[in-house]
Order: sequence, then structure tokens, then C-alpha cells
Amino acid sequence: MGGSGTSPHRPPHVTRPRGGLTLDTGALIGLERGDERVRSLLQRTVAKHIPVAVPAGVVAQAWRGGPRQARIARLLADPDVQVVALDDPTARAVGALAARSGHHDVVDVSVALCAAERGHIVLTSDPNDLAAVNPRLGLITL
Repeated sequence: MGGSGTSPHRPPHVTRPRGGLTLDTGALIGLERGDERVRSLLQRTVAKHIPVAVPAGVVAQAWRGGPRQARIARLLADPDVQVVALDDPTARAVGALAARSGHHDVVDVSVALCAAERGHIVLTSDPNDLAAVNPRLGLITL
């Protein structure tokens, strides 16, 4: 995403989304609060038509409605952004991964599963919890 893509905030092997970007709740909250790093990364990602996935549980944790969430609403309306449903097969896969990993926050587990299935990097404010679920995930930490 320009230049070498490296940043002092993340290791060089996590420079840009390869298959896409999955967002956790902290990423949506950062967007809502106007965090310049989140806004810039998402603007570049969407402009390049790189797929963005947002698990439905993440939307539920962050969404409160109203005009303060206009940035989130615009992002979720973008055609390159997919809100990933928590349907029965996905819910069972999340539950099984939660059991295997010993992690009890099903939203964190759904983020890790969503990213792993799609080959995405995760934009997160909670890298330790996601790494506990799947230590092989690529993470961009806020």
C-alpha cells in the first residue's frame, strides 16, 4: 500500500492484506472515532477493491445506530465489504474452534475463523486474544 509497506507498528511480514482484510470490533470503533490510521488503511483497501470481511458479531458489538456511526454505515454499504453471517454451519465451526483454542469470546473466535478461511489479515485492537485462537493469523494491531 505504498512504499515498502512497513511500519514501526507491525513486523515487515505483515505489510498489507494479501487475500483481504477482516475487521474486529476495535477496528470498527476506531473508524467510528475517526482514528486516522484505521481510516487511511480502510480507504486504501477499499479504493484498491481488496475484499473486506466483517463478521456479523463484530457489527453487533459495535453498532448502536444513529448519526455518530455514519462512517461505519458507509463502510458496511461498500460493495467490497462483506458482512459475514453467523449461520448454523459457521456457528458450529466457531463453537468447535472455541473449544479447541480454549477461548470463550465467540466474536473473537469468529473473527479468527473468518480471516483464516479467507486468507485475510486481521485489523485488530486485540492481538493477544486473536493470536491465542490462531497464532498463524496475520495481524495489524491498532
